[in-house]
Amino acid sequence: MKEKQVIAVIGCGRIARLAHLPSFTQMENVRVKYACDILLDKAEKMKEDFPIIETCISDYKVALADPEVDVVYVLTPNYVHYTVTMDALQAGKHVFCEKPITVNYALSQEMAQEANDRGLMLNIGVCNRYHRSVEMLEEMNREGKFGNIYHVYCSFRSFRGIPGLGGAFTTKSMSGGGVLIDWGIHFLDLILYILGGAKLINVTCDAYCEMAKDMKAYRYTDMWAEDTADIENGTNDVDDCISGYVRTDKASISFNGAWAQNINQSEMFIDFLGDQCGARLTYGGKFEIYDGATLKTIQPEYHIPDMYLAENKAFLESVVSGVKNRNHIDNILESAKLLDALYTSADQKSELALS
Repeated sequence: MKEKQVIAVIGCGRIARLAHLPSFTQMENVRVKYACDILLDKAEKMKEDFPIIETCISDYKVALADPEVDVVYVLTPNYVHYTVTMDALQAGKHVFCEKPITVNYALSQEMAQEANDRGLMLNIGVCNRYHRSVEMLEEMNREGKFGNIYHVYCSFRSFRGIPGLGGAFTTKSMSGGGVLIDWGIHFLDLILYILGGAKLINVTCDAYCEMAKDMKAYRYTDMWAEDTADIENGTNDVDDCISGYVRTDKASISFNGAWAQNINQSEMFIDFLGDQCGARLTYGGKFEIYDGATLKTIQPEYHIPDMYLAENKAFLESVVSGVKNRNHIDNILESAKLLDALYTSADQKSELALS
């Protein structure tokens, strides 16, 4: 077995800078041989900030042709996920692909089939499955501490925060959608994970693109990914607000999401309603338990490690062991199916049956 696994990072944007490269610097068993971006200066700037990177390239196929590379991290905009991942799998590389899998469910299934046919690992970056709060809630449900979870409600809403307006984030052909595919996938996927493999029955959804129909007139207090914006000439044809209802074989789920709303509150939480107790998870943070027997509110004390580090360690261990973990694409397909179904329901303005 190799002393170090050799990695190529494709895409040098926010998720590479804020999540994956910092975790690689904490791992002794990896070499980041390549950082690739079509804008070579972005890769070179990344190398300045993360000296663990050995070589900067602008053509990812250079890395795929290198027999020394074991693993490819696909950290590109959504619409590129499919092409780069399929090329990497066909080159015999294991792949970690950031969420969402790609822009629709059909292509996601193709990616899963390719990986499984070739006996290669393909994991998806639904990082919350490695967040300690999510792990603890999943354990509580598995151990029956909620009793029966009958309903889950989640809110992922903020005040005028559309990312990269006019760029890839708000161009449906490139992103596959807006706030639902960007934020909602994290919330809905962790809910399905905590519920324990819930299967979809039917969904209904409404999607809105209201807040920046006139991009030049849109006012905001903050815009993350502003370096990708193109307000003068770009496109905004994705959902900035979403609302829906999901029935599964385990619990019903209702949700409201908004990149941008005219209510100056950030509401990022998930409520798990069980007949024995309930819990509210503050997204990215800790949770409170509401005990139905004692009527007490319990605030567990625990440490939250770096979920990206945990996620990456688990993936690279799976590459060595050949054992699929919780973020393997086979375990994420139901979440991709849900996104597709919600967008279809919104387009058709009707409930959609899935079983």
